[in-house]
Amino acid sequence: PFSQDGSPTTKTFDRLHSQIGAEEAEEVGIEHLLRDIKDTTLGPLSQRLGAQLDGLSGLLRNLREIGNYLELVASNQLPVNHNVIYQLQDMFNRLPDLRLHDMVRAVHVNTNDQMLVIYIAAVMRAVLALHDLIGNKLANRESERNEEGNTGLDAKKSAGDQTKKGTLTSDEPDASKDNDAIAGVTPKAEDSSGPPAPSKK
Repeated sequence: PFSQDGSPTTKTFDRLHSQIGAEEAEEVGIEHLLRDIKDTTLGPLSQRLGAQLDGLSGLLRNLREIGNYLELVASNQLPVNHNVIYQLQDMFNRLPDLRLHDMVRAVHVNTNDQMLVIYIAAVMRAVLALHDLIGNKLANRESERNEEGNTGLDAKKSAGDQTKKGTLTSDEPDASKDNDAIAGVTPKAEDSSGPPAPSKK
């Protein structure tokens, strides 16, 4: 296709003003769906270990294939592919030589440093837990002492109130005797031997 002036037509992009929106019901449904989706990077420990085992098994399978290929090349059953040999040589050159004394010492020092940090962290956690336990025991003992002191004070107060009531009740007959003495009335003595004797005229 050609335009009016004879030049070939070209396709160009045109800007379209658009806006993407959703209704409230759609937003609620999407939120419920997102809750059911689990993050693969934050899986449980079993999934991580399973993935590592799968990776190691795949690495072992590939290494066996490489070993079989090299054996076939060495026995002249397969032609030499220099590109494959170059890639294998580059891969082995990148591997660290663990037989060197300095390398072994550096690995041991790094491992010991990491283990020391883990050990210190465990000791600190244990010390903090013991400190919290001792603090809780002291707080509980102090609260028990306060409760015992409050109960003792209440018991003493109630005993004091009872003694005060007893003294007040014992003082009431003495007060009545004093009042009779002031009024000049002598109490009559009752004769328990029998009826009174008749008077002589």
